[in-house]
Amino acid sequence: MICTTLQNKDYDGILSALDDPMVEMAEIRLDRCSLTLEEVDELFSSCDTPLIATCRVGDNMPAQQAETLLTRAVHAGAAYVDLELEAPAMMCKRIRREAHDCGTALIRSWHDFDGTDSLPALQALCEKCRHLGADVVKIVTTAHSEADCEKVLGLYETETDLVAFCMGEAGRNSRLECLRLGAPYTYAALTEEEAAAPGQWPLREMYKAVYGDRKPLDAPTLTMPSSKSFAQRAIIAASLAEGTSRLFGYSTCGDNESALAVARALGAKVTVDDSTLTIEGRDTKAFTDKCLHTGESGFLTRLMIPLMGALASSEVTISGEKTLTQRPLKGAKAMMAAAGLNLESDSDPVKVPLTVKGRLHGGLIEVDGSDGSQLVSGLLTALPLLREDSTLVLNNPKSIPYLFITVDVLKQFGIRIESEMEGGEEFVRTRDWSLCEAITFHIRGGQRLKAAEVDIEADWSAAANFAVAGAVFGRVELEGLDTTSLQADLSIMDILTEAGASISEEDDTGIIHVQKAPLRAINMDLNNCPDLFPATAVLAAFCSGTSTLEGVGRLATKETDRGAAILAMLRQMGVRSWIKGDRLIIEGRSLACRLLTGTLLKGGSYTSCHDHRMVMALETAALGADGPITIDDTSCVCKSYPGFPAAWEEMKQINN
Repeated sequence: MICTTLQNKDYDGILSALDDPMVEMAEIRLDRCSLTLEEVDELFSSCDTPLIATCRVGDNMPAQQAETLLTRAVHAGAAYVDLELEAPAMMCKRIRREAHDCGTALIRSWHDFDGTDSLPALQALCEKCRHLGADVVKIVTTAHSEADCEKVLGLYETETDLVAFCMGEAGRNSRLECLRLGAPYTYAALTEEEAAAPGQWPLREMYKAVYGDRKPLDAPTLTMPSSKSFAQRAIIAASLAEGTSRLFGYSTCGDNESALAVARALGAKVTVDDSTLTIEGRDTKAFTDKCLHTGESGFLTRLMIPLMGALASSEVTISGEKTLTQRPLKGAKAMMAAAGLNLESDSDPVKVPLTVKGRLHGGLIEVDGSDGSQLVSGLLTALPLLREDSTLVLNNPKSIPYLFITVDVLKQFGIRIESEMEGGEEFVRTRDWSLCEAITFHIRGGQRLKAAEVDIEADWSAAANFAVAGAVFGRVELEGLDTTSLQADLSIMDILTEAGASISEEDDTGIIHVQKAPLRAINMDLNNCPDLFPATAVLAAFCSGTSTLEGVGRLATKETDRGAAILAMLRQMGVRSWIKGDRLIIEGRSLACRLLTGTLLKGGSYTSCHDHRMVMALETAALGADGPITIDDTSCVCKSYPGFPAAWEEMKQINN
């Protein structure tokens, strides 16, 4: 990325400069700009562009005043704060503490305005910066020869999170070369006349050198579709409820339409009026049909298996279509046997079509959740309908957020379920769901669903690829999303934050802004949000360093073996990656580095493996490819988001 140095400006002048679409990151020289403390607060709190707060201590800037300005900037939300090695030690300790508490990255910088020391001396300076808490080390010297530049750029052989280049005309090219070698950003002046140091490039010249004719992504506000995780659960609950329910904010997709077909098969009356569903429930009368078709939805299939055990008057065969017929329901037979049901199919592990035999029973049921949450959601929906009370003990739970979506939706239809989560000391301390070892659900029998009016949340799964596009290629605005959602894929916000992207939410509208920033490697456990793997893998390809994504084993029974599909996609694109145990490991480079080294992702013909999430990931990757990417099957995206192609084109068209 290119960080534009802004100096000798007042508040309005800074805002005007930040409006330039080429200013993707900015350094605010607080020692050279005339800003009140209130203006510092407003500037650093309201700007989505990543900002570095810099205030050099000197004759015209006493240490106490510099500390006040920098501290205010940190508290207001500065992305980075820059402290020179020569700054007073106690001031630096206090600001370091504030930066850590506020999530601001600390830059420790050293400048030599006279010359360039030896490489060992420069390496020692880097080590000192690290010792003093640097998240990013900045080493800038004055070059009098090409040899001086070689010494400074030689730091990249052993250092990461480093911004190192040379001042002066002899060092001019090093300001660009550092990006090629892996610097998270370099510096440019807004105009040639505003250069902060000798040899500094003007922004437009630097931008052309890095990006060529590539324009930054600057998407219009995009409205996200409804969450099929919520919609499918609410549709089935409404179909089993007493009275007439209304579900607001509905948007169609293949899996949602399958849920509506199941609702009708159960005997519910369904009316669709634009984005509102009206469902007259069938109550919990016995289901007398011999067959039930669940389309291509793995979740719907697993949801209905326990419900058939509770509702059906005799055995029921559940059928499906397309990729669902090839997907094993791993662990389903054992889990259902623990609740009194026998699943029969021609395959082992079972696949659809399958037959559900027996009657679901309550009481104490202990199951293993290693293979996912969907059947457990089915049990949570079915067990309250039985006469007897139930205690469901779930060991090794996965995709925990989806379980609590089920509990939340059922609560809106009058069903009450109590739960207790168990884990070791670390879980008790952090309440990190990935550390949860077991969940016990207490379910009173004899409950009945009652009609409700429900707002269906917008879908964080659909938002993930748009958000990644904004973080890597420019900026996007996403509308309709709830940042307090139980949806597992809300974790994309945590993933992007961990990578260093700039994210904000408008207080009055709730619009989410995601903007490009220097991206660093991530280490994330995706066991609870496996649907984010494809989008996160593309993100990692543009994060500097080696990223590790845990939970790849959860992907084997998706629409395809999604872990293998992601790995094949990355390798075809030229991204070094491999699977080790349960982890997908990806070596990434920043967009600027890929452009300057000729290592953009490789275009060409790719397969989606008939997987809707792979289509979206491939389209995201295409924004950073060296040529067009063609996909063999894009129609499968209709399974979850039929409006994706139009929305994606709308996002891209703003740049044309």
